[in-house]
Amino acid sequence: MQLIRSDIHYDFIGKRKFALLVSGIMILISLGALAAKGLNFGIDFTGGTLVEVKFTPAPSIADVRSAISPKGYGNAMIQEFGTPEEILIRVQNKESEESSTISNAILDGLSEKFGADAIEMRRVEFVGPQVGEELTRAGIMAVLVAMLAILVYVTFRFEFRFAIGADAALLHDITIVVGLFALTGKEFSLPVIAALLTVIGYSLNDTIVVFDRIRENFEANRKRKKPEEETAVVNNSINQTLARTLMTSLTTLLVVLALFILGGEVIHDFAFALIAGIVVGTYSSIYVASPVMISLAGRFKSDEDEVKAMEARP
Repeated sequence: MQLIRSDIHYDFIGKRKFALLVSGIMILISLGALAAKGLNFGIDFTGGTLVEVKFTPAPSIADVRSAISPKGYGNAMIQEFGTPEEILIRVQNKESEESSTISNAILDGLSEKFGADAIEMRRVEFVGPQVGEELTRAGIMAVLVAMLAILVYVTFRFEFRFAIGADAALLHDITIVVGLFALTGKEFSLPVIAALLTVIGYSLNDTIVVFDRIRENFEANRKRKKPEEETAVVNNSINQTLARTLMTSLTTLLVVLALFILGGEVIHDFAFALIAGIVVGTYSSIYVASPVMISLAGRFKSDEDEVKAMEARP
């Protein structure tokens, strides 16, 4: 069964100006949301206290919140952890407030409402502001190092303009996904950083598949008596890889959607970042990476030896 015909020929490159306009609007909205609302950083970055409690029987989130509100923690983030009986409570520490004080106050509030026999304190973790700052720097550095490594790799494997196109697509994807977190107010935590790095790898994989076909077709086109325009070669290459790109994205998206729907609150934000990244990454591998690469044609001259060396690369 063939879901996408092999002879399909859609003018992707002809629509590149409109697509880049759409991308520009999405990036502006993302940057505006980041400037106006900012990110809802988790305690991994801001510092705070995490309390894990087991209940018998499982409580509702509303009841847990009403139990700790009189203690001054009504704004705590409360979520299920694995099972409905396991509850995670995340609290931002007030100035000079110790984690032991917070955990004891939360335990007292829960005991008063549910009874001491119905609850069991599993763990208490504290992330200090200093650690939060270090994690923030490490997260940003991880993304920047990944982008730089990709720039070097794609330059070696293809050409410098291909590398610029690939990095432009990745920057586009990361900006929009992070902007979605700002717009929705979802918690931005270390698992989300892991999801962003996964998105970078996934988006790059899609882009490399398209670029590899473009390179093959460029080489074949140079040997013709009447070579086609680069835009036509690139458009043909995108159409040739379209079935693979869409089917890979669809099957991956189905798995991540299952995680998002069935995986529980703990990995909800992680799965959300992956879903957004897969959708945006598929779009950018077609409408951002290749058009940017084409727009740089002739900007970075290669002599004949360099062209031959590029064609000889695996």
